[in-house]
Amino acid sequence: MRKLLRALLLCLACLPAMASLPDTEDLDAVLMRNVQNGFVDYDGIRADPAFGRYLTGLATTAEGDLDSPDVRLAFLINAYNALAIRGILDGYSPSSWFGRRTYFKGRGYDLLGGKTTLDRLEHGRIVPLGEPRVHFAIVCASLSCPRLASRAYDPATLDAQLEAAARSFANDPTRNRYDLKRRIAFLSSIFDWYQADFVRAAGSAQKYLARYVSDPAAARLLAQDGFDVRFVDYDWDLNGVYRGKPD
Repeated sequence: MRKLLRALLLCLACLPAMASLPDTEDLDAVLMRNVQNGFVDYDGIRADPAFGRYLTGLATTAEGDLDSPDVRLAFLINAYNALAIRGILDGYSPSSWFGRRTYFKGRGYDLLGGKTTLDRLEHGRIVPLGEPRVHFAIVCASLSCPRLASRAYDPATLDAQLEAAARSFANDPTRNRYDLKRRIAFLSSIFDWYQADFVRAAGSAQKYLARYVSDPAAARLLAQDGFDVRFVDYDWDLNGVYRGKPD
């Protein structure tokens, strides 16, 4: 009996540690049920038990579980989007200057066994990974942000999802407009705030956009830095509807 027990313990010790990554299927289900064309039903998310399960998974995941660049980046994008939603459900809002300071820098969240804010998550963890397309994937619950995807980001399909997000944002006339006649590009403030990331990737924000803009004439002009760029004021109003009260 003792030999059998020792053998069993030895087998268990040899098994790989069980990963504690949050169940992306939970977030997938929440987003598919409550996000349509980027418009978010926050009341529906608040009532969805799968969202609470996903948040618990974010808190209990260990750094060691993020064992590849794609796993890490997909996890952090999903975490940002989920915690940005959590902030709205908690009664915070980026719609005013004071509200933005609290929403991004004041509200703390449980992540990877510690505490973080949206600001630290974005600027301390996500942006340093050097992937400019994240700026079209992370969503801070505002109308001028990229449209929130109706599916969670998955390590296996991450590159394709980021490409789709970049292409969608570049060609969204509510975010960016290209006036060929006057040679004026009315661009999202995202291309102003994170200009250094796009310069590193392509030489300029215009050249970066040229990779994704569908209109051939606009793409050619962008590739030559041929537009006069004007950055559009950011609309911080909520990217959906929330009638409920925070718990």
